[in-house]
Amino acid sequence: MSDSIDAAQAARALLEVAEAGGTGAAATVIGPPESTRLGRRMVHTVEGDSGRTLGSLGGATLDSVVVALLRDLMTDPRARDGVRRIGAKEDASGEVELYVEVRRPVRELILVGAGHIAQPMAHLGALLGYRVTVLDDRPDFATRERFPDADRLIRADFSDPFAEIELHERSHLLLVTRGHKYDYECLIRALRADPAPAYVGMIGSRRRVRATYVQLIDEGFEREVLERIHAPVGLDIGAETPEEIAVAVAAELVLLDRGGSGFSLRSVERVAERFFDSTGSGEPRDRETPP
Repeated sequence: MSDSIDAAQAARALLEVAEAGGTGAAATVIGPPESTRLGRRMVHTVEGDSGRTLGSLGGATLDSVVVALLRDLMTDPRARDGVRRIGAKEDASGEVELYVEVRRPVRELILVGAGHIAQPMAHLGALLGYRVTVLDDRPDFATRERFPDADRLIRADFSDPFAEIELHERSHLLLVTRGHKYDYECLIRALRADPAPAYVGMIGSRRRVRATYVQLIDEGFEREVLERIHAPVGLDIGAETPEEIAVAVAAELVLLDRGGSGFSLRSVERVAERFFDSTGSGEPRDRETPP
């Protein structure tokens, strides 16, 4: 482990590992005010099976404890940036207050088609932290005016839609072209990609999806490959407008990422049912004691 690194070095290390598909976390000493370690930083990154630590907080024992903390945060999908404290028992010089940052692999949302659904989907994808790419063969559709939140706008040939894009295990594809023919051509290429994308969603009715499955089976695709397709796409929320459909798709992406049930929180938590007396009298239970 080397001496403390500065903020620019820490930010660069976190960015580089996230771009490469790895995970990184940084710790900066922010207290107590009288600490001689104020401002010292260290970064721990993991890419594949290898880990690397840059910088030092000023002591081998403290560094070891903080690396273990950063590793725990990196493996916890719910971990967030914030303040953490290392107690006196872990560091001979007393309690240390840290600000920690976690950076996960950059995820990509690739919208194949720049129509009405793609517009709100690009905005929601950016809000969810995806790097958004929009592909279309019509230059008047994939424009910065229509997609201000997109990172990339690519005029693509749907016969070879991913010529300028490297698909990988962090790619999330949504096929929303203007016609079944184009969706199908893009779908075949996505299913043959190695490594396989994390998500392949395709817009379409039940009838259209069924016809797609028949075509894929005739092409020689196995059932387990077909089961990777999210079609019809999104969660069942009764969506009809392009904006509502985009919300349904975004909700499915969050569900897959976070591992929720997909049910309404009301039906999962059943707060009202537990609050009122089970006899049906309408009287609330003891307010101080949860059921």
